[in-house]
Amino acid sequence: MFAGIVQDVGRLVSREQRRGDLRMAFAFDRLDPAGMRPGDSICVQGCCLTVVEFEQRGFGADVSRETLAVTTLGEMQPGARVNLESALRLGESLGGHLVTGHIDGMGRIVAMEEDGRSSRMDVALLDAVLLRYIARKGSIAVDGVSLTVNEVHRDMFRVNLIPHTRAVTTLGSLRPGAFVNVEVDLMARYAERLLRQSSASDSD
Repeated sequence: MFAGIVQDVGRLVSREQRRGDLRMAFAFDRLDPAGMRPGDSICVQGCCLTVVEFEQRGFGADVSRETLAVTTLGEMQPGARVNLESALRLGESLGGHLVTGHIDGMGRIVAMEEDGRSSRMDVALLDAVLLRYIARKGSIAVDGVSLTVNEVHRDMFRVNLIPHTRAVTTLGSLRPGAFVNVEVDLMARYAERLLRQSSASDSD
């Protein structure tokens, strides 16, 4: 589990084909390597990956065909910058919202506009069905960054990027046309399941 608070912007160092899936290696600068070991979970561009190799300032992770198919990792090339966050530990502050690192789908940036010192970013979801889980003033994770939804329309949602977010994540370099990983609020999915179960019980 993660909080959607990016701890470092690392980079993809290499990608190696492994019988259909990939071994990807990442380098980082500010993550704390103390205590990091194989088997740990790290959020990379919003995707929960398991560390299988570890060096002082880098780690390797295996990326499955499923993850490659439904996230932006499949098209990522060496040199690409990535948002990184270590898994939450018991007692740590939850500065954003609960993020699982299980991507629901991809979105495409359709507009970026200056809004004072911030930027308004409009994201169209490739699977519009996911919009039913997104609510105004609710939480959403975009490339692993916890953001507040400001507006929801028929086929897109809008968020604001404050100067700090633009400076310490990859979101500040995005331009219209770029694709991003999106994870909807976990609570919305559980609420839908509970409502379905309640409706099924009422009809029995």
